[in-house]
Amino acid sequence: MIDVINIRKDFSVLNTKIYGNPLIYLDNAATAQKPECVIQTVAELYRTANANIHRGVHFLSEQCTEKYEQAREKVRQFINAEKKSEIIFTSGTTGSINTVATSFGEQFVFEGDEIIVSEMEHHSNIVPWQMLCKRKNATIKIIPFDDKGVLRIDLLDSLINERTKIIAVTHASNVLGTINPVRQIIAKAHSYNIPVLVDGAQAVPHGNVDVCDLDCDFYTFSGHKIYAPTGIGVLYGKEKLLEQMPPYQGGGDMISTVTFEKTTYAQLPLKFEAGTLNFIDAIALGAAIDYINKTGRQNIIEYEHKLLDYATQKMSAVEGLKIYGEADEKVALVSFLLKDIHHLDTGMILDKKGIAVRTGTLCAEPLLTHFGKTGMVRASFVFYNTFDEIDILCENLKKISLMFK
Repeated sequence: MIDVINIRKDFSVLNTKIYGNPLIYLDNAATAQKPECVIQTVAELYRTANANIHRGVHFLSEQCTEKYEQAREKVRQFINAEKKSEIIFTSGTTGSINTVATSFGEQFVFEGDEIIVSEMEHHSNIVPWQMLCKRKNATIKIIPFDDKGVLRIDLLDSLINERTKIIAVTHASNVLGTINPVRQIIAKAHSYNIPVLVDGAQAVPHGNVDVCDLDCDFYTFSGHKIYAPTGIGVLYGKEKLLEQMPPYQGGGDMISTVTFEKTTYAQLPLKFEAGTLNFIDAIALGAAIDYINKTGRQNIIEYEHKLLDYATQKMSAVEGLKIYGEADEKVALVSFLLKDIHHLDTGMILDKKGIAVRTGTLCAEPLLTHFGKTGMVRASFVFYNTFDEIDILCENLKKISLMFK
């Protein structure tokens, strides 16, 4: 059970006043706030233990290296990967997808090949594949979704052929909230011997992710969306595939030997971790995972599901408000438009009341084009949000609706 009153004490920023109003932070799908234990981890490491990892024999370096590798093990357990070597630290979901698009693409994608993505992808799971296709003269195919925001996986067989090299799909939409049936997509792809990358940026904060159970070939997520610092993320990849892929970048720490004639690369996962990694924030990601585990992942799932149900019910009762994304299975976010009021106007007026929401294209322009829209408003919830905050949001939406009569 979630003790939201005590949990909120761990997030100092929630005490902030915005234009004299208490902050109501509903932009969690963009980035989540950080608990004190994560902030203190970063500060303490810089104060007492800052030293480059995997390089020195001195105490600080060895201490930081140990903590860094402990964080990798925490991530492995968090997503139930089989091996620690399958966990690669990156800059975030975007960095992880670019790593696969470049390295996998270099090894396996050639002229005339095809890559399948969905119509509801974040730009980070579209643009890297477009760049790959431009380099290789390959083609992207699209899995569409219906007007409820449900992916048309019944069309997958018609999209797959002998030229299909990879399918890249979001686990949960950052706009619609739809939780996609990725296990079913993966099983279908594997029946054709096609690997699957899953963008888990919006799924990992809200549920249990088990990469072995999913049987995905790659899984990506960002630390800053699960209460860790920005600039750190994770790429999970099956060892067999990662070993076949060339490194994404060259430099220190990813090598075994270097001569002017030839370089041999380090073993996994270091082969994909060139240079001085963001080791401080990787360790802090481990602290964020500890915090989530302490709170209880099932407790989080159940509480956030209640928040979503409550928000959907209350917001649906606001005159002129239309919700986009009506799938049966959703993460805790609601994207909407209010009458014909511009999304920026809605967002700016809410801001004056201390309510932080996301407005604009939500980094998913093709999705918005499906609905004929240029922008939306998104309210996204996590376990430090309250039902009272949803009530205040809805009361202000009613006032905005009356303002534009």
